[in-house]
Amino acid sequence: VQLQASGGGLVQAGGSVRLACLASGLSFSTYAMGWFRQAPGKEREFVAGISWGSGSTYYQNSVKGRFTISRDNAKNTVYLQMNSLKPEDTAIYYCAARWGTVGTTSDHTYDYWGQGTQVTVSS
Repeated sequence: VQLQASGGGLVQAGGSVRLACLASGLSFSTYAMGWFRQAPGKEREFVAGISWGSGSTYYQNSVKGRFTISRDNAKNTVYLQMNSLKPEDTAIYYCAARWGTVGTTSDHTYDYWGQGTQVTVSS
């Protein structure tokens, strides 16, 4: 199983970035997906999650209204559209897969992880 995250980079505060995570080696449509992030010196934290059929999405409070998670099961890809970025959004962003219909906010419940992509927001 591989989860390949891409789309990170350097962006100014107020800007936008779209992350993508391409999954291979698993039956993508049977996995809930999540995005997590880890800033320097901090623990990894949940950002957003989506159920296997896209029926349910959920977000960390600090990103609600700014970030949108979506998935395309035909392309085995999950996305994270990030708008109105703030310097505190700077982190390495990881995608993760959890077998089953519904994801959770706990990283311990996810089965597979991508390698991470750096997002840096300058002020």
